[in-house]
Amino acid sequence: MPSRPYFGSPEPYTRTAIGFHWLIALLIVCAFALGWVMTGIPGLTPTKLRYYSWHKWIGVTVFALAVLRIVWRATHRAPPLPRRMPGWQRVLAHGVHVLLYVLMVAVPVSGYLFSSAANVPVVYLGLVQLPMLIGPDPVLKTVFRTVHVTLDYSLAGLVVLHVAAAIKHQWLDRDGLLSRMIPFLK
Repeated sequence: MPSRPYFGSPEPYTRTAIGFHWLIALLIVCAFALGWVMTGIPGLTPTKLRYYSWHKWIGVTVFALAVLRIVWRATHRAPPLPRRMPGWQRVLAHGVHVLLYVLMVAVPVSGYLFSSAANVPVVYLGLVQLPMLIGPDPVLKTVFRTVHVTLDYSLAGLVVLHVAAAIKHQWLDRDGLLSRMIPFLK
């Protein structure tokens, strides 16, 4: 099947939206990788504790940036999707984006609640101790750990779907969709 040519030049996202997107994406990948590594370290070592701190710092930062991103998005419309994109793809794209926003907030919140229930404070950047939202509770600790891990893997799966869709649009559909978030691809 011959590849389709690009259809017009899609309107890009703003520099602010692009900055939020790539910074949060990088931090999410780092948090996931760090979480993967730290949970595989046996025992309670200084390295493991340091990784847990970094993981929490990244989570707090993702949460704060995600809230700012949601506020930005609520006040700045996204560029339109390509006119030739089928309706079902538009609906799916919207749904995936909504879920990504929800998970960008829910994953850090569940991790924070897990830390509170485990009676382990979150000291952001080693400087600011955040309040414990709930008291120590071994049952809630188990619940929030499970919720955190489940939401994290859900986020990872959605990110993979999101990246796969972007690649499909760039190299199969050739509709220029990816250039909205990576302007130099035009």
